[in-house]
Amino acid sequence: MKIDIKATGIELTDAIRSFIQAKMDMLDNKTARFGDVVRAEVEVGKTTAHHKKGPVYRAEVHVRLPGKVVYVTATNYDLYIAINDAKKEAEREVVEYKDTFDSKKKRGS
Repeated sequence: MKIDIKATGIELTDAIRSFIQAKMDMLDNKTARFGDVVRAEVEVGKTTAHHKKGPVYRAEVHVRLPGKVVYVTATNYDLYIAINDAKKEAEREVVEYKDTFDSKKKRGS
């Protein structure tokens, strides 16, 4: 799976990049069935530049599968928790799609 990482409003450090890469590698196990056509785009950043309360960081994950695009957004006070939450939700949706994809293939639809 090819992974594109983008940061808006914050500096993309090596620590953030390696954390995102590790989380997306876990997701790669779930998308291996679809082959090399799968792409993931991850965008992390601040919601606003002058935020005083509420979730400050956001993580967006777009996973492009054959026939579907999984789009997930998560916000939190901590960037790493937002990334982890987005990965968990994307993983749940990919597994759900994979199950329906396989069942349709088995029944011949």
